[in-house]
Amino acid sequence: MSDAEAPDTRRLISSGSPFERTAGYSRALVQGDWCFVSGTTGYDYATMTMPETVEEQARNCLKTIESVVREAGFSLSDVVRCHYYITDASFADRVFPILGEAFGEIRPAATMVVCGLIRPEMLIEIEVTALRR
Repeated sequence: MSDAEAPDTRRLISSGSPFERTAGYSRALVQGDWCFVSGTTGYDYATMTMPETVEEQARNCLKTIESVVREAGFSLSDVVRCHYYITDASFADRVFPILGEAFGEIRPAATMVVCGLIRPEMLIEIEVTALRR
């Protein structure tokens, strides 16, 4: 296999959030040519603060996801699936342009769900799956 990891190699990637160990998950898991990125909220991990708007949170989600995907040896262009979770249906039209900036040319399969998240300040959560090309 060229740059890809062996299919049976499992690598865990952390964003440094203490919640990962507490809740028993990894920010991302790389298995062979696949990278599975956990649901990512809009926290700014440098300051551990949460922006107030869904737009700022969406940008932070994507920034964290892009950083983790790169650390895993992938790029956003490798993303094949996205799940978006928003807490209010009216947020959809506000985040679509931001999501379009990130994924417009990539055009992964995607689903958006309106739901509650585990903390009231969380307005959006994004999870992605990437396949190395």
